[in-house]
Amino acid sequence: MDLKETRLDSALVYDGNFIKVRKDHARLPDGQVHTREYIVHPGAVAVLALLDNGNLVMERQFRYAPQREFIELPAGKIDHGEDILITAQRELLEETGYVAAEWTHLTTAWPSIGYADEHIEYFLARGLAYQGHNLDDGEFLEVFELSLVEAMEWIRQGKINDSKTIVGLFWLEKTLKGWG
Repeated sequence: MDLKETRLDSALVYDGNFIKVRKDHARLPDGQVHTREYIVHPGAVAVLALLDNGNLVMERQFRYAPQREFIELPAGKIDHGEDILITAQRELLEETGYVAAEWTHLTTAWPSIGYADEHIEYFLARGLAYQGHNLDDGEFLEVFELSLVEAMEWIRQGKINDSKTIVGLFWLEKTLKGWG
């Protein structure tokens, strides 16, 4: 069974600094035409930065849209044309002050497939050395260490409820156990 929807036309509804919103008409597999509205996102990286002591480098950050603080992995958007590893290295240094000697791409996840084309590239970073952070203008966050065991408990308790962070922590847990 062919499930593909074919774009017939596309209109830019909003063109922001970070995201774009599009409204398309698409032909469905049964021949009907329906409207599809979605966010065009440049993609992002998330870094599981593992210190030599086994702890993770984590962040606490206020997020404007939900109007609250979240515990998160270091992460950030991919700049146009930028290699995803370069993005991961840049974001880790800017946000946490760390550089890593060893990088492993773990997976790609699509967090909002119903209304956005965003994808998140997950990296494991090891061999960390602190060089000093350089936050983007308007970016404020607290960097701290957390063990993976405690992070998993924080997920169970609802202290960590950011989806990209939950996905990354579960991937790390499985990776460290030899899965994936």
